[in-house]
Amino acid sequence: MINRYSDHAANERTFLAWVRTGIATIAFGFVIEKFNLFIAAMEKANQIAPREHRLLGKLSGMLGEYDGSALILIGIALIALASFRFVRTGRMIDDAQTHSAQNIRTELVLSLVLIMAALAAYVALD
Repeated sequence: MINRYSDHAANERTFLAWVRTGIATIAFGFVIEKFNLFIAAMEKANQIAPREHRLLGKLSGMLGEYDGSALILIGIALIALASFRFVRTGRMIDDAQTHSAQNIRTELVLSLVLIMAALAAYVALD
């Protein structure tokens, strides 16, 4: 039996959940990229009325060219960060010393900043 097996199993489940989240973010980024290509093709089509042309331009938004790519990069970064944390936490579980939870505060503050930035961007670009 592996020492502290339940701790290692919990670490692996957490890692796999973050990888699943990263893959979902990447997939959503691909969907947005394809939708933006569709919107751009519809805008350039000659068969639409000028009023509809303006509406399609609003649909793609100010960041229409880059939002899908940004989500793809965020998903890749999530998977890389999850891999780093998985290895670090595995080493900390095997270590005989006790470790403080100081890093949790940093991650909570970072999460709150990212959520607030996303909400601010949504409100500003709406």
